[in-house]
Amino acid sequence: MEERRGQGVRMRDIAEEVGISRQAVYDHFGSRAKLLVATTHYVDEIRGLKERRRRFQAATTGVERLEAYVEFWGNYIPEVYGMANALLAVRETDEAADAAWDDRMGAVRESCRKTIEALHSDGMLAPEWSSDEAVDLMWTLLSIRNWEQLTTECGWPTSQYVGRMQRLLKRTLVRGPEET
Repeated sequence: MEERRGQGVRMRDIAEEVGISRQAVYDHFGSRAKLLVATTHYVDEIRGLKERRRRFQAATTGVERLEAYVEFWGNYIPEVYGMANALLAVRETDEAADAAWDDRMGAVRESCRKTIEALHSDGMLAPEWSSDEAVDLMWTLLSIRNWEQLTTECGWPTSQYVGRMQRLLKRTLVRGPEET
């Protein structure tokens, strides 16, 4: 996927690469979409996703959760960017790539939702935001395309991206002391 930027990756190509029959790939995964979803999960597994998310999951406040998630995600994007970019390149015309993309971005959105729910439960969600709107904003600001624009196009180092996104999201979504 990464080498070809998502272009022309067929079940036959994958089977040949690993030395098995195309039918064996279909028998195991059922469809190309399921194979691509499984591939993205495998990338997460070999990159230690569960361990990397531990601080986010252990956070006891919404603000801690927000800081931990942005730190995790901002440092993780560079490692999965090749696969993400390949999926993005073909998702408009490739249903399987679109399914894999939607699966992964759904997971990111769910983490944003958990973060906003924690802020809301703590009474720390800024009053001008509904929970749904806050999830939408956080998810959009943390998108791979925004990361790409700031780091690749604008030259921000990852540490700058993480720190500024943490501050931006806290200033925007967290209730200020004058609002408590």
